[in-house]
Amino acid sequence: MQDHTAAMIDARPAPSLRRYVGSYLGFDLRGFPAGVHCGPPGRVLTAVISLSDPLEMAAGVDDGSPVSRFGSVAGGLMCRSVAIHHDGRQHGVQVSLTPLGARAVYGMPAAALAHRLVPLDELLGALGVELVDRLRAATTWAARFAVLDELFLRAVGRGDGGRLYRVRPEVAEAWRRLVTAQGRAQVGAVATELGWSRRYLTERFRDEVGLTPKTFARVLRFEHAHELATAHDPLPWADVATVSGYADQAHLVRDWREFTGRSPTAWRRGEVLLGTG
Repeated sequence: MQDHTAAMIDARPAPSLRRYVGSYLGFDLRGFPAGVHCGPPGRVLTAVISLSDPLEMAAGVDDGSPVSRFGSVAGGLMCRSVAIHHDGRQHGVQVSLTPLGARAVYGMPAAALAHRLVPLDELLGALGVELVDRLRAATTWAARFAVLDELFLRAVGRGDGGRLYRVRPEVAEAWRRLVTAQGRAQVGAVATELGWSRRYLTERFRDEVGLTPKTFARVLRFEHAHELATAHDPLPWADVATVSGYADQAHLVRDWREFTGRSPTAWRRGEVLLGTG
């Protein structure tokens, strides 16, 4: 087997950012076989800044989606995996934003970015250009994370003061409840507890987040299964299905194929970066 190295460094953003930015991840992966990495859908909006060659990405795996090159890229919530084409080397920083963070950092609802990949500087303008330049100039992970804190604090601070609070509190609470339940909460029950009809919650949630509550719950359940499947000592698929709330393994396989474009076994066979994140 080819020798490889994988450095993955997690960091939390500054306390005043944590409402909007969930985490930072620095990664330096070298010596892996070339392939296509599936960036799975999940609860957060992801931005990635490459510290080496441009990222080659498509908004779908094995489905003919066109491949684009990005020095830095932001994505919204997805219903399918993003295809990341690589030559065995990946070096960069990943930032995870909450749906509320889309308004705070980008100045737009998360729904405006749903199912899309957008160059980061299109959203942040000159601030995005400065962010990439300073991250690439920094020589330590601590320095890079400090740059992220400084620039994202500036992005939040340049808002008009009101846009941060346009997310309806009922939508934010529905999002929180679905995340806490890892997608197992009943949307109708959540709507009733919030004093809304299911239809009204669905419309407001989709307008803000970009997915319906039901679809978001399915993404959360898949996300849980994906975390179990990428553990260093993964459970058998039948156990992954049970623990993550699927009715049976066949149900897991259907969702896995929908969200990754591959069956679980084909995904595991083709995912050369397994165990790195």
